Amino acid sequence: MRLLRTTGTSMLAALLLTAAGCPASRQPAAQRAAKSMLPDSAEQMLFGMRTFLTDKGVNKGELLADTTFTYDDGTRLELKRVNVTFYTAQGLKDGTMTSKTASYNSRLSRIEARGDVVVIRDDGKRLTTPQLVFDQVRNQFYTDSAFVLNEPKRSLTGIGFESDPRLNNFRCLRACKGVAPVSVPTR
Repeated sequence: MRLLRTTGTSMLAALLLTAAGCPASRQPAAQRAAKSMLPDSAEQMLFGMRTFLTDKGVNKGELLADTTFTYDDGTRLELKRVNVTFYTAQGLKDGTMTSKTASYNSRLSRIEARGDVVVIRDDGKRLTTPQLVFDQVRNQFYTDSAFVLNEPKRSLTGIGFESDPRLNNFRCLRACKGVAPVSVPTR
């Protein structure tokens, strides 16, 4: 009995040593993520976020984002892949704004869009800029970045502007240039 016990213990030890040396039985080391998806201070992470931009109970727009991080008790949102649809006071679609990222502050009612910002109005106007702020309280678009505004009959470029959301009352701040067709009378 003693021989069996010693032989069994020796065989078990030899088996364990063989298994430990065998590369096929080694467990792969757990890999760590290179970077956390959730920033350290974000309170919440949302996918497919949708909210409405209202003014005194009237829907002025719809804000959609692919990914949202909430901060400051949900009053500041950091957004990725952003799409805003603007509406008239009568509830008709008036235009859209898209960007790679944006910050939305509900306390200030302000959206700061960044990265390939494009505003397309239903009247044919198209604005492109790297950064744009929509201040809902002042009912104004503004930026200090370069921009291109293409309208059906003219094109404007410059650095910085202020305008109403319909891009009608447009004021360029620096390096302003415009191109428009001019009809020259012939005799």
